[in-house]
Amino acid sequence: MQLCRQYRIPHSYFRGHGDGTWTDLDRRKALAYEDYLKQACPSCGTRAEEWDESVGGDEDAYRAVTHRCIGCQLLADKQKHVPEGDEGHGVKVALIPTSVHAALELQRTTD
Repeated sequence: MQLCRQYRIPHSYFRGHGDGTWTDLDRRKALAYEDYLKQACPSCGTRAEEWDESVGGDEDAYRAVTHRCIGCQLLADKQKHVPEGDEGHGVKVALIPTSVHAALELQRTTD
């Protein structure tokens, strides 16, 4: 259903049936999936029933772990150099491949 939602296509069409017309079953599946997504905590993505033992959940259903993303680290480091105030308004920090950066630098020096 996640791909159907992303591409905005009916589930039956995704499965190779029909002509892409939304059936009543497709609509019910889409609405049920939206309800399912709404039940997730916006911060951690888990659902209350996953933790609630009275409904089959487990208080140890998940473990908190750490992970370092080098890309996010580079973005945070570069963001520290964005000026404060008006000079920094609208300045965005982005990751681009090294080869693209080299090509852009070469273009700047030849223009």
